[in-house]
Amino acid sequence: MSKRQLSLNFFIYPDGHHEAAWRHKASTTDRILDVTYYQELAQRAEAHKFGAVFFADAPALADNVRYAQWFRLEPITLLAAIASATKRIGLIATASTTYSEPYNLARLFASLDHISGGRAGWNIVTTSSPQAAQNFGLPEHPPHHERYERAREYLDVITRLWDSWEDDALVNDPASGIFADTAKIHSIDHIGKHFRVRGPLNVSRPPQGRPVYVQAGSSEDGRAFAARFAEAIFTAHQTLASAQQFYADIKRQARAFDRNPDQIKILPGISPFIASTQLEADRLPGGVQCADPARILADSAAPDDRPGPHRLRP
Repeated sequence: MSKRQLSLNFFIYPDGHHEAAWRHKASTTDRILDVTYYQELAQRAEAHKFGAVFFADAPALADNVRYAQWFRLEPITLLAAIASATKRIGLIATASTTYSEPYNLARLFASLDHISGGRAGWNIVTTSSPQAAQNFGLPEHPPHHERYERAREYLDVITRLWDSWEDDALVNDPASGIFADTAKIHSIDHIGKHFRVRGPLNVSRPPQGRPVYVQAGSSEDGRAFAARFAEAIFTAHQTLASAQQFYADIKRQARAFDRNPDQIKILPGISPFIASTQLEADRLPGGVQCADPARILADSAAPDDRPGPHRLRP
């Protein structure tokens, strides 16, 4: 039997999961737009052997921003800054297939993967916020099934864009005068229902080939999409039975798509309460850790003999 290893990812939710968490006396609301704050968090997570940092995102302003800190920096830009301050930890950014174009996003993630030396991950979402539609010239939010139909075509296009440069297409040989082997750079000439994209991408193939595919949908369409494409799936459940049912369903569907289910990581969301003893942990007020994610890392200790962080991609 192969030895299984726990994967720990740090979901940085700077405003807290409770909408009043930002008001807690231990919070650091003055640093929500300070890039060094996130660099410090990522450095601590890396030192404690976490596999990745993970940022949520939505292309619309939340309705309750009057009373809650519901806005955040754009994650790919932020992760590029974090990449320069870290060495090994994975960098997962959320980006929408409904409200972005494949060519633009392919460039952004290829750039992040190059900047980080092959540590980029993409949390693929179709966007649940109906407010986003009018930010992108649409009269209303597309129906759920249509968003996933677009997402499947989107993933095909963006993957082919990353593949439009072969691994050795970038020659960079001053002596011969050949910078790139154009015989190994290909247009994709995609014409589909949602996209017309010629290609090729105007940046060379990313170090990983493409970012790690992450997914967080729990609907019927979301599970099918995750089972077909994702390498890691973020999920959250209120009961053990619900979590077990989700896990079994994903693995079953992965087999139906002729995938090895053991190569798909299921990452359940948890909010840890960490202290020296169980009693001390039980006494912690509910908002402390959520209000200041730095405290989770500052108060926890990783054993010296624990395996180091690894590239996200299996």
